[in-house]
Amino acid sequence: MGGILSILASLFISTVPTVIFVFLLFVIFNRYLFKPLTAVMKKREEETTGAMARARDQAAGAEEKTRQYEAAFQAARQEVYRQREAARRAMLEDRQAAIDKARQQSETLIKETQAGLAVEVAKSQKELLANCHSLGQEIASTVLGAPLGEG
Repeated sequence: MGGILSILASLFISTVPTVIFVFLLFVIFNRYLFKPLTAVMKKREEETTGAMARARDQAAGAEEKTRQYEAAFQAARQEVYRQREAARRAMLEDRQAAIDKARQQSETLIKETQAGLAVEVAKSQKELLANCHSLGQEIASTVLGAPLGEG
């Protein structure tokens, strides 16, 4: 058994430089390759996560601005409709006022004309009554052939 232990000891002693070399390689790789690579990957992940968070924030901001724009657009549309309705009502009121004025003028003209016609009718009746007696006498004298006296 002593031979096996001596062989193992000689193998262990011959592998010590390899173990030291592998350990030094691990330390060098860890220091100059793995740590910077891990730091770069961590920084990249943080930047990606930060960019995604900023993108979400910007999307939320854009959504809010879109809602504000739509609300302002709807308010402007309602204002236009309100102004149109006010203009339409004003136009209808103006038209009704013009109709009422024309109706009043025509009624006044009709009353004046009727009053004038009534005066004309009364005047004509008086003339007819005045002329009726003299015409009756003329007709009677013409039919009878002799002049009639007054009375």
